Amino acid sequence: MEATIDRIMLTYNLLVNRSAEASAEARAKVTRYVATLFEAGEKDTDRLTLCGLTYLRELDGSSDPVKAGYTGL
Repeated sequence: MEATIDRIMLTYNLLVNRSAEASAEARAKVTRYVATLFEAGEKDTDRLTLCGLTYLRELDGSSDPVKAGYTGL
């Protein structure tokens, strides 16, 4: 599971420029989230990586369509 967390954080840090403190906080949060998924039975590392990245993007608001400029018009 540690390799999955490393993969998530490497990819996320390429997408978002964050301070070391913010990155450490994000790592702690995504570790708890991925551990929950793993304990629930998800063992596919690709799915865990995707879910972890989605979780982090939702936390920082970067997957919000309104913030991205989509108005629906």
